[in-house]
Amino acid sequence: MSKTIRIGTRDSELALWQANIVQQQLENLGHKTELVPVKSTGDLVLDKPLYELGITGIFTRTLDIAMLNHDIDIAVHSLKDVPTILPKGIVQAAVLKRGNVNDTLVYKNNEEFLGAREGIVATGSLRRRAQWLNRFPTHTIVDLRGNVNSRLQKLHDNEDWNGAIFAAAGIGRIGIRPEESINLDWMIPAPAQGAIMITALDEDEFVKSTCAELNHEETEICTTIERQFLNKLEGGCTAPIGALAYIKDEEIHFKGVLLSEDGTKRIDVTRVKKLGEHNDMAQFCADFVIERGGKRLMDTIKNSSKKTNIYSTKSLTEDQRLLFNEKVVAESTDFIKISLNRIPQRILNNEIKNVIITSKNAVESLTTNYSANELQFKNIYCVGRRTKRLIERKIGEVKHSEKNAEHLAKYLVEFMEGTDVTYFCSDLRLDTLPNVLEENHLKVNEVEAYQTKYDGIKLNDSVEGVMFYSPSTVESFTRKNNIEVIAFCIGETTAKEARKHFSDVRVAKVPTVESVIELVNAHYV
Repeated sequence: MSKTIRIGTRDSELALWQANIVQQQLENLGHKTELVPVKSTGDLVLDKPLYELGITGIFTRTLDIAMLNHDIDIAVHSLKDVPTILPKGIVQAAVLKRGNVNDTLVYKNNEEFLGAREGIVATGSLRRRAQWLNRFPTHTIVDLRGNVNSRLQKLHDNEDWNGAIFAAAGIGRIGIRPEESINLDWMIPAPAQGAIMITALDEDEFVKSTCAELNHEETEICTTIERQFLNKLEGGCTAPIGALAYIKDEEIHFKGVLLSEDGTKRIDVTRVKKLGEHNDMAQFCADFVIERGGKRLMDTIKNSSKKTNIYSTKSLTEDQRLLFNEKVVAESTDFIKISLNRIPQRILNNEIKNVIITSKNAVESLTTNYSANELQFKNIYCVGRRTKRLIERKIGEVKHSEKNAEHLAKYLVEFMEGTDVTYFCSDLRLDTLPNVLEENHLKVNEVEAYQTKYDGIKLNDSVEGVMFYSPSTVESFTRKNNIEVIAFCIGETTAKEARKHFSDVRVAKVPTVESVIELVNAHYV
């Protein structure tokens, strides 16, 4: 009992309040204590949002170093600020009974702005930002840093702000919660929010056994699940991840959420397990989120500070995005927009013997206008394996297909029955196929099945390579951009157009998006 336990803490009012609670409880058990305030990096750097600092354990690192240097015996933290993996040699010694878990909105004047299109809310938390924008997408979020008192003062000083978000436990513990405030029970809190944690050196058995007397088992169980969920998602303390577990009627209830930084994407999970049968709860819930697009969201968050180096001129699916090498930071959008045309009935009234279809868009136009029974063509010729599969699934058997329009034209010159062919195409179709046919005295009846709109955007200078899928995507890109890039092309026809503009043109082995991705990955090996 003669040892004085040195309690390390940050020197903010809230941190000192928490350390004093620990000090009182230890002294009530008969132990001698001493408070040792230490200023943290998180308190010193106030001009950037936490999620931009890129430091794991920003509020705990200084205390960790002090403990490893034996300058303090224990450290008191807000558990939500502590990384899920502690430094080697440091362990969780106790978790005190949890306080209010909610986030709280402190508002100015009134709450009417919650129903308005415009609103300005302040927070330095990426999790709070994402959930607020998910619920109020037209509102504006401004950054807010500093201790609780200084943040309240900033809210008061900025006349155009409507409110700011705080942890209910924080403003409640030091008795400064304004009357103009409401708990946000719809907002899922940070993992372990409202809980106070004590850490100690693993080698210090006396301190560990002493702190164990302060441990609140129910809080420990719930916060451990929440922090395991965070860890399984590979998220740091500032990731847009929320988690809350609580015990009711011998059951553990859990809810978690992962969002994109702007709140436009959200993945929720809930789970209930009997107490004692909850060991796999965090893993199950994390897997649930990951399998529903969570991995891509986390990768996007991790790469948010990295610059895009690859751009796809066609929107990529979630599964396709997961195929990229870790060195690739890819973005995508459709540089070509399609508008399906109405195909007049009179065209089908005439018996059509030979039909050419060179794209899936033409198939969609035909099947949108008419049923399969109405599309009775004797001979269907097409370009591409995927187009062929789509035709045979929706219209009928394909007589012959080739990998590109030029090869198909040469085949038709030699083997097509008759001298007339109907070509369902775009308003921006290539000349190769109809020119070859007409030069060989075959009549081509063109039917504009869809319209193609160039919808490219100007890209950042950081882009090193662009993925192209048709000559029109190359055209759309060059209308908005005049930069030298590596052209990763889906096929030779696209590459032919790309060579007019780029010196480094590479062609996929097979005409699929996945093959173009392989081409990109090979460049970054």
